[in-house]
Amino acid sequence: MDDRPLRRVQPEGDGSLPEAEMSVPRRNPWPVAVAVMSSAVMEVLDTTVVNVSLPHIAGSLSATVDEATWVLTSYLVANAVILPITGWLANYVGRKRLLMTVVTGFTVSSALCGMAPSLPLLIVFRVLQGTTGGGLQPLSQAVLLEEFPVEERGKAMAFWSLGIIAAPILGPTLGGYLTDNYSWRWVFYINLPIGIFSLIMLSLFLADPSYIRRRSSRIDLWGLGMLALGMGALQIMLDKGQEADWFASRFIATLAVTAAVMLTAFVIWELYVPDPLVHFRLFADRTFATGILLVTVLGFVLYGSLVLLPLFMQTLLGWTAVTAGVWTSPRGIGTALCMPLVGYLLGKGWDGRKMLTFGFLVTGLAFFGYSHMNLNSGTWDILWYQITQGMGMSLVFVPLTTLTMAPIPAAETGYATGLYSVMRNIGSSMGVSFVTTWVARRSQVHQTVLAAHVAPGNPASRLALAGAQRAFQAGGSDPFTAGRQALAALYGIVQQQAALLSYVEAFRLMGMLFLAAIPVVWLMRRAHGRPGATATH
Repeated sequence: MDDRPLRRVQPEGDGSLPEAEMSVPRRNPWPVAVAVMSSAVMEVLDTTVVNVSLPHIAGSLSATVDEATWVLTSYLVANAVILPITGWLANYVGRKRLLMTVVTGFTVSSALCGMAPSLPLLIVFRVLQGTTGGGLQPLSQAVLLEEFPVEERGKAMAFWSLGIIAAPILGPTLGGYLTDNYSWRWVFYINLPIGIFSLIMLSLFLADPSYIRRRSSRIDLWGLGMLALGMGALQIMLDKGQEADWFASRFIATLAVTAAVMLTAFVIWELYVPDPLVHFRLFADRTFATGILLVTVLGFVLYGSLVLLPLFMQTLLGWTAVTAGVWTSPRGIGTALCMPLVGYLLGKGWDGRKMLTFGFLVTGLAFFGYSHMNLNSGTWDILWYQITQGMGMSLVFVPLTTLTMAPIPAAETGYATGLYSVMRNIGSSMGVSFVTTWVARRSQVHQTVLAAHVAPGNPASRLALAGAQRAFQAGGSDPFTAGRQALAALYGIVQQQAALLSYVEAFRLMGMLFLAAIPVVWLMRRAHGRPGATATH
């Protein structure tokens, strides 16, 4: 435990620090890795584990399912506001102190969520949970980048990424199991032992590096206000857009305008304010800016597919929520198999850009594989595509993080990881909104086209209708009722095929998006040198 006062250290000309100032005392970094990893996984898991419990929460607290969705939205809004300013907060109060504070807050608010007697109180506690949980991902990532030497950063990011990728995959399965066998309240209570363990480990092993400085400078209240309004409006718009019919709703249109105006004003303000909350000037580095673009695409596809595939399994294949959750998990097998190898190869000096290229290619092809599924697909048809996608994701996630952070000066790591996390989350929200909207809208388009061919003048339609009517009559229905049942059955087939086409298109679009990212990878520079040194060709 090291609570010595932090010295104010002024960066040198290029923003990097002398080796003696930059380095933390040399010690085994793995206990710290376990501590920050457990806290980050706890937060990521909580973003998906609650989803399957919403109907149970609504029933238990005498609310509708639509009202209960604010349990998710309130958390995401609070999370989105805190993420960008994590680096500033760490410099303001000290990274160790901030990390222990947010882990404590997240653990306590999880207990309060589990005990909530009403929906309004649950939403309030979820806001508190999202506010404290928002800093866990970027803080844990920044700590790992500092604790491990440059040659071992690949291993550190592989360890971190394994949990960040696996947690949202396992979340729905775990949430369904706890809700069905115990109560929805255990979805929150499960965070308590993890949070306590993380706190103990952090207090024993974590120390702030010397360039983290506690300062008494004034808080940029104008910037904070613009950020809160802009990010809050953006998150609510993305979360509620499809439900409210997007810009046909005055509420959604107002949110869109508010988000655009406030976030634009915030960026301009932060570029000129003396002590900015967010260091947008980091985007001047080509590698970092490219990495932020690619992680936004990664969040879009990863979380979009986490919604799209279970929906396909449940709505078209007729699987239960638990079965769909179980068969969404195999991509974690591919990730677990490849992640240690990826970390090892990066440590041996392999070019991360080549690994990224191969990762985007493999994952893109996996999505094209999903697009060949049909209404007769079974578990084994999906298994291999899932494992392939998991392997591809591991080849993307670790090199992308390592390359993006390579040119960042050590003193700016907290600001950089905050931006990295917030853009991944924005991409995630956009991906979820996109796939739900795409499936709903394109299903209607395909249904109209297919229904136009199911007409009395079409011989195939007449034959199918007559066959269905005979089948219903054989089951005991009178001719009139059998005719209506046959028509309804035929229309149901049209709806299923229309939905299938919309899913196929969505999978192909995601595959094309990953393939289109491959040329962008080569805008990044290959990582070289010590921490804080600029990457070079």
